[in-house]
Amino acid sequence: MTVAPAALEKRHVPPGPRDFVSVVPVPLQAGLLAPVGLLALLVVLPLVVLYLIRPDPQRVDLPTLQFLRKDRGTDATNPLLERLRRNLLLLLQIIVIVLLALSLATPYVTVPREETVEETVIVLDASASMTTDSGDGTRFDRALADARSAATATTSVVVAADSPRVLVRGGARSEAERTLDRVEPTETPGDLRAAIAQASVVAGSDARIVVLSDFADDSAWQSEVAAARASGLIVDLRRFAGGANAAGIVGRSFSGTNVTLQVQSYADEPVTRTVALGDDSTEVRLDPGDIADVTLAVPDGGGRAQIAPGDSFATDDAVPVVAPEDQTVDVLLLTNDRNRYLATALGVIDVVNLEVVTLPSAVSGDYDVVVYSNVRRDRLLTSNINIGRKTVESGGGVVIQAQQNMPDYGDLLLVDPQRVGTSGAVTGVGNDPLVAGVGFPPPSEYVVSDLRSGRALVTLTNETPLIATEERGSGRILYYGYLEEASPFRFDVQYPVFWKRAALYLAGRQPLTEVNRQAGARLTFANETTVRTPAGERSARRLALNRVGVYDTPQGRYGVGLYSSTESNVTAPPLSDGADGPLGDRAGSEERPVPRPLDGPVALVGLLFVLVELLWLRRRGDL
Repeated sequence: MTVAPAALEKRHVPPGPRDFVSVVPVPLQAGLLAPVGLLALLVVLPLVVLYLIRPDPQRVDLPTLQFLRKDRGTDATNPLLERLRRNLLLLLQIIVIVLLALSLATPYVTVPREETVEETVIVLDASASMTTDSGDGTRFDRALADARSAATATTSVVVAADSPRVLVRGGARSEAERTLDRVEPTETPGDLRAAIAQASVVAGSDARIVVLSDFADDSAWQSEVAAARASGLIVDLRRFAGGANAAGIVGRSFSGTNVTLQVQSYADEPVTRTVALGDDSTEVRLDPGDIADVTLAVPDGGGRAQIAPGDSFATDDAVPVVAPEDQTVDVLLLTNDRNRYLATALGVIDVVNLEVVTLPSAVSGDYDVVVYSNVRRDRLLTSNINIGRKTVESGGGVVIQAQQNMPDYGDLLLVDPQRVGTSGAVTGVGNDPLVAGVGFPPPSEYVVSDLRSGRALVTLTNETPLIATEERGSGRILYYGYLEEASPFRFDVQYPVFWKRAALYLAGRQPLTEVNRQAGARLTFANETTVRTPAGERSARRLALNRVGVYDTPQGRYGVGLYSSTESNVTAPPLSDGADGPLGDRAGSEERPVPRPLDGPVALVGLLFVLVELLWLRRRGDL
């Protein structure tokens, strides 16, 4: 039992440069969900029969009232119809029974399913591309305003950035609006797929998911939209465009004291950009989609790499480059038998300035690292020990290499040497950055010793330290347990890698790749630590680097840049209801007809007729 009168069509007509897709017309239909309820109409038959067979009242003539009678033109040939016509109470009871039967049959009309939704899950894109200036504010500002209007009685809020965050789960509209007022955009790459997947988990069975984004995202968000719709959820996609990115810095790498920046063009025509860092600058010409490598010298103390002129997406136009105030590591190697493997490994490090001194020789000056290797006991001067202590006290480092006849280095030696052992096996390698990923081969001979102070990073048989370190004041000490003449490690390709790490560690310098991070990374501290971020001071044990800029920590400074060719491509393809759209004809706000039951309103009308019947009975004096 259905009828299909006019068609109902719903369209989104958004203001400004944001893409919605017209919805397929939804036909308006009516019918009954439970037609068996109409069987209740059979109650009308015995009711009518009771009224028909009810005996007539006796007529008594009162002469004193004869003058009040009036001829109403009664049709004496059909007294039964006249009785029904006169009995309003019967008519009211029949109407009540009909309405009751109709309510039991559950009448309905079809409406767009979105009109029946009471729960909404808002997915708000807060990734870097949403900070693009579109002329009337950023994309994020406009999306945030639209998110507030999308809130319903029950609303959840999911923020999409490098990882999704559920800020509200099934909260009231007021709670969702207050939370949205506190949301700020990040400057990290986005993962819209993960956010939509999280929204599907949060959403109830009859919820609507509203995704507000520019969809400049290379994750498989389309498949998540399709999966959510297949599970019965409504997914409303709202795209916020406007603004453009002509070119941006999308990558970087370091070599010594130089940085190589990757600059990519997103313009439709050739562009020319000037890339500068400190006093160094280079001009590059880029064809559409082209990427150019620009190598610049990193000034002492670092600086800000910038391309000019800028564009609507300022996040990738400039990045900080953090570097120590003095990038050169001055290393002093004290020896009596020049260790050519060690000297070569230290000498090829691009930031190391190596000085080799043969003992006995008085040495003075300031060094970042002092290395003792193959030193004869009778040639080691007290001043040679003191320069090591001075270096540690001033924040530098000391290396002492094991040898069969170990000189007396005093408190600079972290182990207590005992004898020479043979065929030592490497029994443990820690996860310290100094030794992580380095394969240490077992030595044919080694100095059996006990750890006196510090901690062992690599151990041999009988817990003999092979690599040990100690943080002493602001300085550092390293014990290197390989006997050079019995060391297979000196022939290993990772030998110079280890010594580069050691030189930077002992000098208190982190590699430039370590102190220059990509947005979206995290810093972890042993305790709650106060950090000065680009957005102000924050205290945390695990800090998300979600803004481009410099982060000042007690352990040093960190520079953070976006470095994402995908996120910099802010001109994402528009949503479309054609075959060329990313979701084909399933983009935009999908509408499907669903029945809206009317049993409640019909039952309410029936109740009103019952009240009318009671009023009628009271008027007649039967109540």
